[in-house]
Amino acid sequence: MTIYIGIDWSSKKHDVTMLNEQGGVIQHLVIEHSVGGFQAFDAACQKVGVTPDACIIGIETAHSTLLDYLWLAGYEHIYVLAPGAVVANRGRSRQTGARDDRFDAFVIADTLRTDLHRHYPWAPGSATLQQLRVLVNRSQFFTSEIARLSNRRQAVLIRYYPAALAVFKSWPTPINCHFVLAYPTPAAAAAISWPEFQTFAKQHHYPKPKALLACFDRLHAAYPVARPPLVAAYQAEAQQLATLLLATFACAHENAHQLQTLFVTHPDAHIFAALPGVGAWLAPALLVKLGEDRHRFPSAASLQVIAGTAPVTEQSGKQHHVHFRRSCDHSFRNIVQQWARCAVAQSPW
Repeated sequence: MTIYIGIDWSSKKHDVTMLNEQGGVIQHLVIEHSVGGFQAFDAACQKVGVTPDACIIGIETAHSTLLDYLWLAGYEHIYVLAPGAVVANRGRSRQTGARDDRFDAFVIADTLRTDLHRHYPWAPGSATLQQLRVLVNRSQFFTSEIARLSNRRQAVLIRYYPAALAVFKSWPTPINCHFVLAYPTPAAAAAISWPEFQTFAKQHHYPKPKALLACFDRLHAAYPVARPPLVAAYQAEAQQLATLLLATFACAHENAHQLQTLFVTHPDAHIFAALPGVGAWLAPALLVKLGEDRHRFPSAASLQVIAGTAPVTEQSGKQHHVHFRRSCDHSFRNIVQQWARCAVAQSPW
């Protein structure tokens, strides 16, 4: 007997519904997000009389230790459903719009029972791929975090210290942060002599010595002056943001080193490293998104749909509309668009 199990997950508990092949509810239970709760799930399956290989499980996330437990326990028929697919199927069983966690677990299980052929089974991949996936996601987090902190710091400096923004054209970079930490106010910057400025740039490895004089001129140009109380208030925040940015830069650099060191050990690394325009980050990022399963994307069109590069066509009668695809893996789309931008400079296609 095959049973279909829908899991409506949360951080503290999970609603579980088991259906038979005819769609009848065998059992519904709520388990805690704990070892005891996971063992209770095992016990419920054993009570029904099915083995892990006869359980087809659906859930809306791949980021939960529940999936780690299920995979290690032998439940290998796991499907990660897109939340949009679950929302679209709610109306098949209930037209009122009322719902709860128990009903959503039923919808997930029933979706697998009737539309299993429309979904692809989830698998964690090799140990190396799992680690690469974490490092790539962490890299994307650091990139967004640097942008967030930099935008806030830029807003603060524009308000009280525009010279610190103008002195070095590159932004954001560690030397900008070190400059604010060393000279946190407009008055401190105005007192810098040319020899002191040269020494500072040398200490922090400024890569354009020929442009240093222009930097010094921009530092001593005329800028609007903020009121002294505001300078004192914003100074502390600017230094805090500079410290946070430097720490984030260091974490991002270490993460990039770990990512590249691990990437070269993967058996498929040479394939992705040979793609035109890829670098130290795009090559492992593409490997993570395409994965190791050669059957996951049977055609280019199926890959474009997931990556969000295929437009959506709506046609009815004489009306015909083509619009941007919003339902996709947004992280994947960001990666392939960056790759396309880098590839056009190196490859005719």
